[in-house]
Amino acid sequence: MKRCVLTLRLILDIAVEAGARYDNPARGLTRKKVIVRRPELPGHEHFLEFVEVIQNSGRSSCYQAADLVRFLTFGGFRKSEAANVKWADCDFEKGIITVRGKPITGTKNNEIRDVPMIPDMVELLKRLKADYPNDKPEHPVMKAKECQISMNKAAKVLGLHHITHHDLRHLFATRCIEAGVDIPTVSRWLGHKDGGALAMKVYGHLRDQHSVEMAQKVRFSKPQADKQDAD
Repeated sequence: MKRCVLTLRLILDIAVEAGARYDNPARGLTRKKVIVRRPELPGHEHFLEFVEVIQNSGRSSCYQAADLVRFLTFGGFRKSEAANVKWADCDFEKGIITVRGKPITGTKNNEIRDVPMIPDMVELLKRLKADYPNDKPEHPVMKAKECQISMNKAAKVLGLHHITHHDLRHLFATRCIEAGVDIPTVSRWLGHKDGGALAMKVYGHLRDQHSVEMAQKVRFSKPQADKQDAD
């Protein structure tokens, strides 16, 4: 947004210098502060119920939709990125999934990054390999490309806030930070190129909460139990 305002000012300055305008109306424009929305995300139990409702919805593609929800949540992928992950990109030995950029539908920055497989992701991929034994390395891991309709219905059934594909990416980041992963590392897993600035705005409150909890474990004096034993 800031660059757009500056560009507009420069263009209109040129128009003033050329005599096409008397003044530059963009001079009074200021950059509007961006308000970062904290997504309303389901808790652990609600997430499991959410996926279960999708899987048992009775739709012909319900199982594939549920697997896409799991895949997006366990890897923090964008929807377009998930659609492009092939089995060849899943390295079980190293425990990573390589997300490859493509001109139109790949990563946002058209770059390659590695995302570690959390235990839930490993379990999901192993089950999918068993479900689709004829899949080849060049085949996509996900059979479904989107699952918004299924998520809308499941959220309504459970009385949850509206959940989007991108919210599942937020859910991945949130769980990682709550588990103690530092924000710059999570930012790299998400493919951010700002050094963690955006992630700090969105998830900084989780870091602060985690810091307070961790601080309670720091002691210079003997724990109370040790003092009683000594007495």
